Amino acid sequence: MASLRDIRKRIKSVKNTRQITKAMKMVSAAKLRKAQDAVIAARPYAQTLDAVMAQLMAGQDGEPSLPLLSRRDVKKVELVVITSDRGLAGGFNSNVTRKALRFLTDAKQPVEITTIGRKGNEFLRGRGYTIRKDYPGVLAKVTYERAREIAQELSNRFLAGEVDAVHVLNNEFVSAVAQVPVLAQLLPFEAKAAVQKAASQVDFLYEPSGEAVLQKLVPQAIAVKIYRSMLESVAAEHAARMTAMENATKNAGEMISTLTLFYNRSRQALITKELMEIVSGAEALKG
Repeated sequence: MASLRDIRKRIKSVKNTRQITKAMKMVSAAKLRKAQDAVIAARPYAQTLDAVMAQLMAGQDGEPSLPLLSRRDVKKVELVVITSDRGLAGGFNSNVTRKALRFLTDAKQPVEITTIGRKGNEFLRGRGYTIRKDYPGVLAKVTYERAREIAQELSNRFLAGEVDAVHVLNNEFVSAVAQVPVLAQLLPFEAKAAVQKAASQVDFLYEPSGEAVLQKLVPQAIAVKIYRSMLESVAAEHAARMTAMENATKNAGEMISTLTLFYNRSRQALITKELMEIVSGAEALKG
């Protein structure tokens, strides 16, 4: 049975842990507001750009001849896995890594892996997978310029024939309590924003031509997809960590209550035992 001193030490330790988890929850909540604002600001632009691309592609006669839009037999695939650099975020990283493992296991073609975020890199390396390219520290401060560099590197590999398809896997921010892992095709580029609706809209005239506009917009749209994926992942990470730390703080409070009750009962039992020994000693002296 643990001594009263051991129980007091444990109560103190749990209280210190509760202070840490409470502080981490408050930090994540503050960061979440900023990250959520960034995601909400980026979504309308990305969706509008996708709709414009869909309308342009629907207005082309036949298949567009742009290399980044061209489909070919898939002989090698690249998977971009976006996770966090830090843990203590509940199931945030495990949801993505499980889906990545499923993709790698089910793939019929060789898959090369690019990681953004330390946790995904460590997880896949630990299971024997080779990481072709890692982008450390990108998520500490997400910028469009960095996303454009990553998109350019992936596009160059696609254009050079080193890979025939590129997919991006990341957590999408739904709400403060819900994050969903999403796997999306990046290359060859697809505009999925209501092609039928876009085709039914007014037929615009583009200068110098629709294909020339497409050629200018496609690289930008790819960079925007990478940028939005990173923003979604950062917001989802802060939301997951805030929820995890809130649960940890609640569990620590319950543990403190349980330990305090156990401490009081143990202390009372010890006092009762000492009183009984005193009374027994006094009775023995009388006898």
